Amino acid sequence: MTPPTPPTPSSHPTRAHSFNTAAAQYAANRPSYPPTLFEAIENLAERPLTGSRVMDIGAGTGIATTLLHQRGAHVLAVEPGDGMTAEFRRAHPHIPIVRGNGNALPLATASADFLTYAQSWHWTDPTHSVPEALRVLRPGGALALWWNTDALDVPWIAAAATRAERYLGIDQVVEKSGSGARAATTLAADPSGRLTFARRQVRWSRRVPLDTHLANIGSHSAFLVLGEERTAAFLAEERRHLLPTFPDGIVEETYVVDLLVATRS
Repeated sequence: MTPPTPPTPSSHPTRAHSFNTAAAQYAANRPSYPPTLFEAIENLAERPLTGSRVMDIGAGTGIATTLLHQRGAHVLAVEPGDGMTAEFRRAHPHIPIVRGNGNALPLATASADFLTYAQSWHWTDPTHSVPEALRVLRPGGALALWWNTDALDVPWIAAAATRAERYLGIDQVVEKSGSGARAATTLAADPSGRLTFARRQVRWSRRVPLDTHLANIGSHSAFLVLGEERTAAFLAEERRHLLPTFPDGIVEETYVVDLLVATRS
């Protein structure tokens, strides 16, 4: 389906802040992360999350923060957005959260065993966020970055990605799958020489109602800035595309988590 007129690409800051208007939708519909991801983080960092001081940066509504807390980490969330922070505090009043972002962390020097960025590193400026990570991490501490990316080897997921790209006028595959590659390039080029990193991919899936799947799509920044009318039109058409594939109304979403763990010397 083609929109009446091509959507105008929005600026990076506009998209970064768009989640604050849809925090409840984000919390209710976005995918979580599998236990194997956190096992991979511990293996690559060569230290357990249990008992560690973890700062979860760009924590959003707390999807990753809660899982880190459940693994026994002492977690502090850091989030810049009003709406996301309010939703976090509503759902997770037992976990501390402070306002801030990865470019200027409101954290003490050498205070963290882990800095984690779940779906959020790409909103930072690496010329600031890398030095800040080095400042806040203790020697031997680890910077863990990860993204849920679509498993494009699944035919229906590849077809859906193509429809979204055509409608939005942007290459979503490059946006989603390219974040890890760009981060790897940045970390490899770290002039301090104090970060050594490894990369791993973790595949997993979840089964959700079609309405949840569509609400998940609509919670992404490219659609949040598009406007309600155009987003609704796309999601209605997407429902028609997907119902023949999932006649029982249950969608199996398959993801590949792109994980980078950089250890500070």
